[in-house]
Amino acid sequence: MSRGNLLVTGFGPFPGVPVNPSAVVARRLAAFARRHGLAGGDVRLLILPTRYGALPTHLAPALAEGPAAVLMLGVARKAKRVRVEFRARNRASRLFPDASGSVARRLALVAGGPAQRQAGAAVKALATLRRHGIVAIPSHDAGRYLCNAAYYRGLAEGIPVLFVHIPPLPRAGRPGPLRRGKAPVEALAAALVAVARALLVHPYVHPSPTKAEENPHHVVPNRISDVL
Repeated sequence: MSRGNLLVTGFGPFPGVPVNPSAVVARRLAAFARRHGLAGGDVRLLILPTRYGALPTHLAPALAEGPAAVLMLGVARKAKRVRVEFRARNRASRLFPDASGSVARRLALVAGGPAQRQAGAAVKALATLRRHGIVAIPSHDAGRYLCNAAYYRGLAEGIPVLFVHIPPLPRAGRPGPLRRGKAPVEALAAALVAVARALLVHPYVHPSPTKAEENPHHVVPNRISDVL
């Protein structure tokens, strides 16, 4: 993948979720982006296995290829709305194993790394999703599991990176993260294409955390088991 292109990631199945909605939407998003000529039609789709080991073996090599921007998707199983993640934290939990049964080796994702990394693209992305009819909210805690770990790794790159948590997708016409009665996957994927376009156009810089935000007690964490 040459520079100037978009990397889209989602997650594969894990216990209790045989079909991961993030993978479903990521595939549709990539198809939409190619169809509309986003990034010259060169879009890399990466469905990450839900294993900690996938970060060095799958995500790191994809980032090393030099994408211009990265849009990451994950599922928040008990969420009712789409959540735009404003930051990732240098923390993991050893309580919840991944799909292979492994747990994080240590509480800090990166020894000596910053307490958190922020996404400069989050504010604009939130507004873009809402403008396209998606019921989206800001989130300042991506959990302590693979979503947060992948996001923290991605935000270390000097490129625009954004993580969006999606709720379980209802059938068309049923209540969900949309203001209008559109097919959930199609509408959400189309809105995320607009987010991806903005990521590629604007050279966002990830802001440095403030002292208050570096405080590990600043945010009440989500239930890790509900957020991938």
